[in-house]
Amino acid sequence: MSTAVETFGFFVAALGLLMLGVTLPNSYWRVSTVHGNVITTNTIFENLWYSCATDSLGVYNCWEFPSMLALSGYIQACRALMITAILLGFLGLFLSIVGLRCTNVGDMALSRKAKLAATAGALHMLTGTARCGKDVTGESGCAL
Repeated sequence: MSTAVETFGFFVAALGLLMLGVTLPNSYWRVSTVHGNVITTNTIFENLWYSCATDSLGVYNCWEFPSMLALSGYIQACRALMITAILLGFLGLFLSIVGLRCTNVGDMALSRKAKLAATAGALHMLTGTARCGKDVTGESGCAL
């Protein structure tokens, strides 16, 4: 495999990990709106860490989830999958840096660098699998 292809794959994996990190604190994982009349419209939105409600005047009220045990299975599974994906992604990114041909870390043979790069690629594929938790949670949209 050429150095350009390896470098391109590294940057795509780094971009994917960056997008995963941007997605995690997003407030609008689940949004529901209750329309009464013009005065009593409420919007409730939540992410993995807290839930917020806003009324028709634009006043926000946010609260963290009170207990880990009180969370639904959907939220618990999404938290676990997203944190696992981030950890696997960082490990894969580290192994990618060490396994690239254009980097020199110690005296490593080219065959060992190729094995590290293949392991990093497998970790990046597992990262993508950990993000896709629809079948695990039974609801769509666990990870964006």
